[in-house]
Amino acid sequence: MSIEPRVPVALIDDPGPGLLDDHVQVCGRVHWRLTHPSGEYMEGVVDNLVTLIGTRRYAEAGGGVAGVPAACTGMKLGTGTTAPATTGAGAALAAYLGDSHQALASTPAASTVSGKRRITYVATWAAGKATTASQIREAVMVNNTLTDATSPEANTLARVVFPDGTIPQKGALDTLQITWTHDLG
Repeated sequence: MSIEPRVPVALIDDPGPGLLDDHVQVCGRVHWRLTHPSGEYMEGVVDNLVTLIGTRRYAEAGGGVAGVPAACTGMKLGTGTTAPATTGAGAALAAYLGDSHQALASTPAASTVSGKRRITYVATWAAGKATTASQIREAVMVNNTLTDATSPEANTLARVVFPDGTIPQKGALDTLQITWTHDLG
């Protein structure tokens, strides 16, 4: 005896007119500000990519499933320029900048903006931290902040590559703040 499906397969693959299509997206932006001891500063905004691990974090935590990737605990900086990707080499820090591991400044904040849930993460590198004569070209959100080393793909929730010349070297007396926002909806 065969059992006929109650919903035609075509409706499962294609919701069709009048049915909801619940594709949830996570869109992110990074705002950075480099402040010199004189109080002068440079700042900018650039889009980022949420990795597969980051997408899993949001989706699986919301679904209450076991084995959810750990939450973001901080950020790391680098000098690499590998194009961001959801998986593979572009989903992790390409060239770690020594002493750039930085815990989040506070618990991530949540708000609602234009009908979407916004999660905001902030990290600040004080004077003397992550000092470099090279440009800062990449940043990642990670869940293994306490390690003064690169973070593998499995620990990277989001990654951004800054265009050439965006963030110059961070001097010993400079402060860098990065604010990362993820809009879910």
